Amino acid sequence: MISKQERYQFRKERTRKNLQANAFTRPRLSVYRSARYLYAQVVDDSKGLTLAAASSLDKELKGKLKSGKCLETAKVVGTLVAKRAMGKGVTEVCFDRGGRIFHGRIKALADAAREAGLKF
Repeated sequence: MISKQERYQFRKERTRKNLQANAFTRPRLSVYRSARYLYAQVVDDSKGLTLAAASSLDKELKGKLKSGKCLETAKVVGTLVAKRAMGKGVTEVCFDRGGRIFHGRIKALADAAREAGLKF
């Protein structure tokens, strides 16, 4: 029987292959979820640059959020990274969830970024 960690590794490798096919046509919105915090950044892989970034540790959000691990925080971080990316002229991205399941905080961040104007 395959363990949960092995399934995560398989999923991560499979999504990495799909993202490499789209990597040179548009930037990717990479999301990292730790136990306490949430990080998102828009990366241009062809140039090797980070175009926009936001996290639950940002100085702008530090006093406003209850904690870094709730759905409300994910929505705020998604909106913030979308606004920063749109300010740099990025409207379309590939969504890189880092092998995580599209559920919970990851989904809330993606939905908030879509509502703020990013297309993926």
